[in-house]
Amino acid sequence: MENISFKLDGRTCTAEKGTNLIEAAKQNGIFIPTLCHFKHLNPLGSCRVCTVNLNGRPVAGCTISLQEGMDIEVNTTELLDTRKAILEMMFVEGNHFCPSCEKSGDCQMQNLGYETGIRFTRYPHLFVDRLVDARPERIVVNQNRCIKCKRCIEEVKTNDGFSVFSFTQRGNSTKVSVDYEQEAKLSEIEAERAMQICPTGSILVKGKTFSKPFGNRQFDLGPEGKQFSLDKIKKHKTTNKKKRIATTSLAGCFGCHMSMLDIDLGLLDLLEVVEFNKSPITDIKNFTEHCDIGLIEGGCCNTHNIEVLREFRKHCDILVSVGECAIWGGLPAIRNTVPLEECLREAYLESMTSEEGATIIPNHEDIPKILNKVYSNHEVVKIDYHIPGCPPNANHIWNVVKHILFEEEYSIAYPEFKYD
Repeated sequence: MENISFKLDGRTCTAEKGTNLIEAAKQNGIFIPTLCHFKHLNPLGSCRVCTVNLNGRPVAGCTISLQEGMDIEVNTTELLDTRKAILEMMFVEGNHFCPSCEKSGDCQMQNLGYETGIRFTRYPHLFVDRLVDARPERIVVNQNRCIKCKRCIEEVKTNDGFSVFSFTQRGNSTKVSVDYEQEAKLSEIEAERAMQICPTGSILVKGKTFSKPFGNRQFDLGPEGKQFSLDKIKKHKTTNKKKRIATTSLAGCFGCHMSMLDIDLGLLDLLEVVEFNKSPITDIKNFTEHCDIGLIEGGCCNTHNIEVLREFRKHCDILVSVGECAIWGGLPAIRNTVPLEECLREAYLESMTSEEGATIIPNHEDIPKILNKVYSNHEVVKIDYHIPGCPPNANHIWNVVKHILFEEEYSIAYPEFKYD
C-alpha cells in the first residue's frame, strides 16, 4: 500500500492511503474520541463525538479515508468544546444516571465524560420515560440509555447471518428494536458480546450484570498518574483571618456530607484555617456571618429547598453544587419521568396502609409545597462550581475548597473524578 502524508493540528503525519482517520491518528499518537467507530466496520458517523475539521469544514472523523495532503484539525478549543457539548446532550437526552447503572465503570460514554472533564451539563435533562424491554430471551434493552450509535445493528448477527437489532420508527422517535426470534438464537457468549459492544448500559445480559468492585472496572483508574486540572473560577479575596464555610443538604441523602467527613483527621487541620457557620456539621441553624463559600448537597424538590438555596446564594460569595443530586437532580429526579399527580396518587391514595382514613394527600400550611419536578440548583440560582459524584470523593471536595479559598494549585486524580 502507498504511504501518504497529511497534517493533524499542523503536524505532518504519515499513514497508508485510505486508512480511516481514527486509526491513522492512533498510529501517530493522537487520540480522537468516538462511540460508534469499530475498526472492521464501515464508517457509521452516527455519534459525531469524533467531529474534526477537514480543510476547515466540520465532519465526523470516522468517515474520513485519508488522502495525500489532507489538513485536519483535531484538538482546537472550538472542537474540544463541540465534542463536550455533544456528550452533554447525550447525557441529558437519555436519563443516564451512572450510580444506578450496571455498566458503570465499564461504560465508554461515561469514560469520555471523564476524559472531557464534564462536571455538569449546559442543557436541561429531558427525563423522557422510554421503554425498558425485558421480553428478549437473554438480554434487556433499556431505551433510556441508547444513543443510537448503530454498533449493535451492524455487529450482532446470528450464526446464519440474520440481524438481531434494527432501527424502527423515524425521526426523534427512532429506536433500536429487537427481533425476538433471532435474539433467542444467540448463545450466552454472543449475548455477552452484544452487551460489551454497546458503549453505554443500554444492552444488558440477564443474570450477568453483577457489579465489579471499584478498581476492577475498565475505566476506574485511567492512565497512571493522570490528573484533572481544576477549572478556573473567579478570584476570591477576603480579609477574614479564617475562611468561613457553610453547608446544607436539600433533596439529598446526606451522603455528600458523610463524604466530607471522610477526610477524617484532616478535618482537624482544616479547622486551623477555616470555620464552619450554618451547617449540619455545626448544627448552626441560621447564618451568623457572611460566608466565603457555601457547599450545597441535593437538588430542589419543594418550596423549602428553594428558600434555603436562595438564602445560601445571598449569604455566600461562592456557591458550589456537590454531588449528582445537586447538579442535575440525581435519584430524587427519577420522579421527573412521572406526572406529579400520578406520583402523589401512588404514594398517598393508592398505597398500602394499616391506618383507617390515612389515604389522603397531606396538606398543611407548615408543609412545604412539592414542586412539579426536582430541579438542579443551577436552574434556580447561579452556581459557581460543580463537584460531580454520588458521593464525590472527600479529597475531590476539599481540594476544590482549598483551590477556591486559598488559590492553591490543585488537580484531581483520575480515580477521584467519578460520577458514581
